[in-house]
Amino acid sequence: MSSWIKPKKRSREDGKLIVRKVIPWMLNTLHFYDPYYRLSVRPTFRLILYLLMSILHYPIIIVGGGPIGLACGLEAKKAGLSYIILEKGSLVNSLYNYPVNMTFFSTSERLEIGAVPFVSNNAKPIRAEALEYYRRVATSHHLKVNLFEEVKEIKTVQLPLLEVITNKATYTANHIIIATGFYDIPYLLNVPGENLSKVTHYYKDPHFYAFQKVIVVGAQNSAVDAALETWRKGAEVTMVIRGADIGERVKYWVRPDIINRIKEGSIRTFTNSTIAAIREHDVDINTPEGIVTIENDWVIALTGYQPNLDFLKKTGIELSDDEVKKPVYNEDTHETNIKNIYLAGVICGGMNTHRLFIENSREHAERIIRDIKEKELP
Repeated sequence: MSSWIKPKKRSREDGKLIVRKVIPWMLNTLHFYDPYYRLSVRPTFRLILYLLMSILHYPIIIVGGGPIGLACGLEAKKAGLSYIILEKGSLVNSLYNYPVNMTFFSTSERLEIGAVPFVSNNAKPIRAEALEYYRRVATSHHLKVNLFEEVKEIKTVQLPLLEVITNKATYTANHIIIATGFYDIPYLLNVPGENLSKVTHYYKDPHFYAFQKVIVVGAQNSAVDAALETWRKGAEVTMVIRGADIGERVKYWVRPDIINRIKEGSIRTFTNSTIAAIREHDVDINTPEGIVTIENDWVIALTGYQPNLDFLKKTGIELSDDEVKKPVYNEDTHETNIKNIYLAGVICGGMNTHRLFIENSREHAERIIRDIKEKELP
């Protein structure tokens, strides 16, 4: 008696796998983008391929789901253009990684996108309010966002088609907007022991460091916030500052606080100093008087962040030859030297990450979508 095996039920994930893996392979195998070869493909089969391809094709792909990426999505939707936002982390991932108690420098109306009001309980909004606001914007406008999907490569297949390869799928697009920000790559100390688990380049919550010996490296807003907050939770805080004083760009209502804590000796500070080496239970500090070794439990190195310019170079976008490495793009349309690839937000400034913010980058979305709309709907 022959046995009967019940066929496996195909899940939605199986269907997604076919779309993401099999269809791109078919397209590559058939040289589908070659217009001469396309003529030899049977019309019915060609139609099927077109329909399958449309599942993964968007007129606009936006790389980055931060505030400016969302603003680009809002403008695209308003213009009647189909789009998808690809974000490698959570929604507004950079803001999510800000310290939990962070207060913005800007007032709430300067952080608004898409003419959606941002109502705050404070004169200046806090991180939790910003996360709620941008989440509400994405929800209320039904923005198409794929989260935890990292773009690995962008390449030109055959204009006007551009190919976007992620850790989950392969897409094609007519236009790509790169709005990746700059908060993902920290400046490293490049000293022995930096790879120890006690060292972090991101600061979240002060309670974790209560009653611990903490070194904070840096003199700008993030470092000052970390030093003050951990000290107020009972940590023994030491600041290591490369320059002679606390940074001039530190928030005006915070700067007097940290200066007074340093003057009274509550927070020990080494100026004109750098970290020389980090070990499990202590740290060497290179000071003007020589090496000083102090006991230590945790090192919070907040020395700044930089945009992923290597990704732009890999894509073919030209950068300036100076230390700023500013990407080449049209100031009116934000189109780069690669046709149909645009830049939006702080990434436009290259290494000069203090020139562009949410409040003066929101207009980038309008310029870009206006240019794309003229191309798509002449």
